[in-house]
Amino acid sequence: MADDETPENETEQTPVAEAPGEPEADATPAKAEAVEEAAPAGPAPSAREQRAAREHREKSQRAPRTPEQRDAERRELRRTKAVARRRRREQEKVKRAKSGPARPGTPPAEPKVSSPQERLGTVVSAKPDKTITVRIDTARRHRRYEKIVRSTSTVHAHDETNDAGEGDRVRVVESRPLSRTKRWRLVEVLERAK
Repeated sequence: MADDETPENETEQTPVAEAPGEPEADATPAKAEAVEEAAPAGPAPSAREQRAAREHREKSQRAPRTPEQRDAERRELRRTKAVARRRRREQEKVKRAKSGPARPGTPPAEPKVSSPQERLGTVVSAKPDKTITVRIDTARRHRRYEKIVRSTSTVHAHDETNDAGEGDRVRVVESRPLSRTKRWRLVEVLERAK
């Protein structure tokens, strides 16, 4: 070997300048991930993306499980949730029992068969055949301001015998749809107009 010749292995060992911010090629994967997280290439990832990436890394590092193991884990999780639900329901039952009987206005345990609604009103028009227009006046107290609030609504009712006339006080009852606007039926005339 001559003095002016350089050995081949020395030229191979000279360091090669790398671009700043790039991970080393022979770095371990953990170091490469740390470098990537330290210097993000684009906009910062959201919390959801970070969580998804972390879960993906944890899953990839976890040993593979058999379907039987996954099934056992799922069954165990469902069992613990069922125990927690049972405990919570028992606590709520005890709390309801301590509070006393059901408050007024709460529906009964067994639903009762509803009867059709009835309304009292005044006939404002009896011109159409077998149909009357009934004005229903309501007055109720405002819940917050305690003032009496009056309101009216008009309904069309079926009058088979054309018995009612304008100004009569009548009782109407809810019924199946009889036409486009008729949903009520005349039951009786309470008071004739004078």
